[in-house]
Amino acid sequence: MSQKIRFGTFVQAITVKQREVSYNDLVPEVRLDTDGHEIPYSPPKLKLRPIDGYRLIKPYLSIRIADQARAVIPLAIYLILFQLLILRQVVTDSWIITGGLFSVIIGLMLFMEGLKLGLMPLGESLGNGLPSKSPLPVVLTIAFLLGVGVTFAEPAIGALKQAGQIVDINKAPYLYALLNQWAEVLVLVVGTGVGLAAVLGTVRFIYGWSLKPLIYLTLAPTLLLTLYIGTDEHLSKTLALAWDCGAVTTGPVTVPLVLALGIGIASAAGKGDSSLSGFGIVTLASLFPIIGVQLLSIYLDASFTPEQLISSATAITSTHESLSWYQVTPGLEIISGLRAIVPLVIFLFLVMIFVLREKIKKAKELIYGLTLCVLGMIIFNLGLSYGLSKLGGQSGGLVPGAFMNIEGFTGSPLYTYLLGILIAVVFAWILGFGATLAEPALNALGLTVENLTNGAFKKSLLMFAVSIGVGCGIALGILKIIYNIPIVYLIIPGYLIAIILTIFSTEEFVNVAWDSAGVTTGPVTVPLVLAMGLGFGNALGVTEGFGILSMASIGPIIAVQTTGLWIAWKIKRRRSTASEFKESTDKNLQGAT
Repeated sequence: MSQKIRFGTFVQAITVKQREVSYNDLVPEVRLDTDGHEIPYSPPKLKLRPIDGYRLIKPYLSIRIADQARAVIPLAIYLILFQLLILRQVVTDSWIITGGLFSVIIGLMLFMEGLKLGLMPLGESLGNGLPSKSPLPVVLTIAFLLGVGVTFAEPAIGALKQAGQIVDINKAPYLYALLNQWAEVLVLVVGTGVGLAAVLGTVRFIYGWSLKPLIYLTLAPTLLLTLYIGTDEHLSKTLALAWDCGAVTTGPVTVPLVLALGIGIASAAGKGDSSLSGFGIVTLASLFPIIGVQLLSIYLDASFTPEQLISSATAITSTHESLSWYQVTPGLEIISGLRAIVPLVIFLFLVMIFVLREKIKKAKELIYGLTLCVLGMIIFNLGLSYGLSKLGGQSGGLVPGAFMNIEGFTGSPLYTYLLGILIAVVFAWILGFGATLAEPALNALGLTVENLTNGAFKKSLLMFAVSIGVGCGIALGILKIIYNIPIVYLIIPGYLIAIILTIFSTEEFVNVAWDSAGVTTGPVTVPLVLAMGLGFGNALGVTEGFGILSMASIGPIIAVQTTGLWIAWKIKRRRSTASEFKESTDKNLQGAT
């Protein structure tokens, strides 16, 4: 509670034990040369002891580390406690996992800091400078190439490649091929989808198009391809991966960079003042890659038989011992980190120099930020391999022991079948709910929405709606794996419900709801949930454990739009009540007169 004090009392308080020092004692004595000219003063270099350097950077590092630790540590503690107390199993390789988790925190801290200092300023410079110095086709081409480049730089993309090692080629040859022999092509196709989304999103920013028609036009071919692929015995096993790819793309690199470019272009075109600026591109970046992966799967089916893919994979596996150092861990993580960031940086610099013809501002700061990006990506990849994915896969592989007999799990099943299923579903729901609340992007989205709706849609309400939606989606994904439910039976009804809600929702809530599905799948949530799902599916002996991320994307769309419709109904009812009260009051006043 504020307290008023007299100004004289304030002055007296701050002048206690005050010592006056002459200004002349603080400045060096003026020195003159033989001609009487003043000799410029060169202050001596400040000498810092190691303890002084630590004291200077401690506040800075503590905040940055805390931001990432809040997302990683609570989830890790939850998984460990669940494994120890509910599943009654010790955590294997605990020291390796601990080191891996620490690497994830440090890697994300360095990467996010480098993103702010290096990549983001370059993206904003491009967005502000391109429209005035280049024609629209050149601008859109650069937006497309940027969309492709940022996909390779996404931390969560590495989780997809790691997932391929778990898939059984004999049960799912096309899925195995996509994640192994065709892994680079898969990422390129996903990046192409993001690039096309960046182009369409940029055009939408410029011309102020509504998001609703774009959603309908994009979902139509996506769902039709889903129905077609779902009818093929072998291809249907790639569907869950295709839909999961849509969730992986919208991470901490893609969203801010593409948005910075798109909004910058819109602002330069005089269309950036709308409250909807920035919304919608995340949605498109989630849907376009799904179509790309589906078409790639169809191409594989038309080009290769399952037997050919199995034979090719067997031949590659037999030569595993001859792999070079950069093809196995930890060399693989180092090379992946360099390959993800360096080409993107080179592309951005080339555009700045040869297209914009601008001198790089604050070059040293940019180089420092980009160095942090590369270093952070490498450390994050190592932490992902040894910590986050390892812990998620281990916990996911043990959860089925709650309701069925698992090889190597002493005493399984621990509970009755129905109770064990309930425990597995609750475990997945809490994991999804907690991971979503920890995502920094969701907090930022919540603040934006609260401002745009003038407080009608509170930040806390949005965060809980999205988190509940993700939790329900992941729980539904677990049930899909347990009962081996075809992904088509979940995807089609889920998105039909989302489309119906979209029709009745306002433009503002549509933008927020569909974009919220993208911001929930960050660099921590994706690898953890993906590894958990794959470990869960592997323990059950199902063909694949994909599909959980796609379910986690549908949940927020439905939850947020439902909440938006409820808020709109509540506001309408409040206005109706106020109007009725006014009419009643006016009648009473007229009767009284």
